Amino acid sequence: MSREITAPVELCLPDGSLNPDAVGWSRRPLHTANLTGWGRTKRWEYWGIVTPRHVIGVVVSSLDYAGVHSLYVLDRETHRELTPEAVVPLARGAQFPGVSGAGTAYGRGPGLEIAIDQQPDATAIRATAESVALDLRIGPGQESLGVVVPWSTKRFQYTVKDLGRPVEGTITVDGVEHAVTPADSFAVLDHGRGRWPYSMTWNWAAGSRPGGDLGIQLGGKWTGGTGQTENGIFVDGRLHKIHEELTWTYDRTTWMAPWTIEGPRVSVTLTPFHERVARTNLLVVAGETHQCFGTFSGWAVDDDGRKVELDGLVGWAEEAHNRW
Repeated sequence: MSREITAPVELCLPDGSLNPDAVGWSRRPLHTANLTGWGRTKRWEYWGIVTPRHVIGVVVSSLDYAGVHSLYVLDRETHRELTPEAVVPLARGAQFPGVSGAGTAYGRGPGLEIAIDQQPDATAIRATAESVALDLRIGPGQESLGVVVPWSTKRFQYTVKDLGRPVEGTITVDGVEHAVTPADSFAVLDHGRGRWPYSMTWNWAAGSRPGGDLGIQLGGKWTGGTGQTENGIFVDGRLHKIHEELTWTYDRTTWMAPWTIEGPRVSVTLTPFHERVARTNLLVVAGETHQCFGTFSGWAVDDDGRKVELDGLVGWAEEAHNRW
């Protein structure tokens, strides 16, 4: 079992290498990402929002060589996708806070502008692009899962996964405004800061329901051999950390087939209702992601040994491969 971190800590030592005291996991954001300079340095804020009508993805990112900012909107009724994206050389103009949940993340490029303003009581997301605009307010969450994954003293990643956050506001598509209400919608945060190997593949699954009383967060491949995992379930706002690596089973020739994720304390299946394919090819930076949105079934075991049924949670499972 990895160490739980309970006090604020800096991610890096003064020379830029990984601070050994930062390695472990936490129930709330306690790490300051004091990354400096270049050298495989990656920073991003990803918000996924699920409503009865839409699935939304908002990304502000810096990959050293470029800022890649994007807005994804899926209409769950028609399966129409909107995918505005802006690539900005050297991530000029992008802003990223040092601590998750505090400060502003900002990205702007041709045809797209995203501002994420994080305050103690709420996070405001505003985004504009051709045919789509967001104006959302995300309320405070409860416990989250923060993990530092150490590949070496020079290659490491800090991630915060925060599930089931209440969200309200509007999404406007082709001039038609759609209300987003916390009674039937939720938001998921993926906050990332680190220095990565050039080539990496990961799995990520997240599922929740409105109200934030039940959620599951699972990862795979990228944490293997590090002694850390990003696995856990959230029950009534409380994180129950799962320390074991899990087995992922899915068909790369038929991505819409069910995905299964299993371990001693987890057995879940995601049945997809839509596949999103995202590809980036900027020569030095390239990647491909298959993200399947769907409904979960199955169970997980909490820290008290109780089996928690997860049937009906909505979310996604993905495989991403990046050269960056």
